[in-house]
Amino acid sequence: QVQLVESGGGLVQAGGSLRLSCAASGRILRINTMGWYRQAPGNAREVVATITSDGSTNYADSVKGRFTISRDNAKNTVYLQMNSLNPEDSATYYCNADMLAWDSGAYRSRPFWGQGTQVTVSS
Repeated sequence: QVQLVESGGGLVQAGGSLRLSCAASGRILRINTMGWYRQAPGNAREVVATITSDGSTNYADSVKGRFTISRDNAKNTVYLQMNSLNPEDSATYYCNADMLAWDSGAYRSRPFWGQGTQVTVSS
């Protein structure tokens, strides 16, 4: 069974930092773009940052200069270093990976999601 497991969330004061990790496991043939999304209560899920298999990155305007996405292809893991956090960054953060992986009896190419990790920034 393919899984994306996030870790690293928690409670931090404004101005602080957190590092999120997301590891993919299971029968995986290929991982293309990986990314982080977030969703605050009452809001739609929004993209935070993405990284392609060759390392090209994109960021939401709200996090540029503060967050850094990276990946370790050998470990099937994506990271999100979050600095200068503010209360508006509080949300559940979800890992996403576009993968060719074993899913329901066949290899399928589709986005997979993690279960989410909570980030709370106090003022």
